[in-house]
Amino acid sequence: MFIGGSDTTSTTTEWLMAELLKHPNAMKKVQQEVRTVVGNKPKIEADDINKMDYLKCVIKETLRLHPTVPLLVPRQTSTAVKLSDYDIPCGTTVFINAWAIQRDPTWWDEPEEFVPERFENNGVDFKGRDFHFIPFGCGRRSCPGMAFGVASLEYLSANLLYWFDWELCGGENLDMDEVYGITVSKKIPLHVLPTSFRL
Repeated sequence: MFIGGSDTTSTTTEWLMAELLKHPNAMKKVQQEVRTVVGNKPKIEADDINKMDYLKCVIKETLRLHPTVPLLVPRQTSTAVKLSDYDIPCGTTVFINAWAIQRDPTWWDEPEEFVPERFENNGVDFKGRDFHFIPFGCGRRSCPGMAFGVASLEYLSANLLYWFDWELCGGENLDMDEVYGITVSKKIPLHVLPTSFRL
């Protein structure tokens, strides 16, 4: 769980930072929230994270656009089923494409755009009850490390955004191409320059 949680958390963090660098207004808004909530404290505490509503929206939007595992764990039908116009026999292995579902224009306005505000005052959650947002899967086969992954991502992101200002190295272009494997990572790794932030 720790190995799987570490790889997926670091990959999602890279996507989150890339999207924020690509959308400076979102970066400014989330950094302002994090720095206002934390204030002059020497470290970020768990209670602080609970007050960072926009950060949670940024994380959800990152996971919507860039689910770390785009094809969920395969399932097998236990009985024959008809889905729309398709007859699926018993014993068929089924792969669920979370990447495509979470970019479906039936459910999402501007599905290819990074818009964290779509999750403000929106009850859609990670738990898999909303079948158009399933970055951790759903039902009994959802990711057992969901709570660990979300907590790690929230704490790591809050610290990166609180302690540093970020910019791309040497005028580098921001490439958002993906490399597919078990996880989906950036084709060209993100190279950024952190500058220490002092209140």
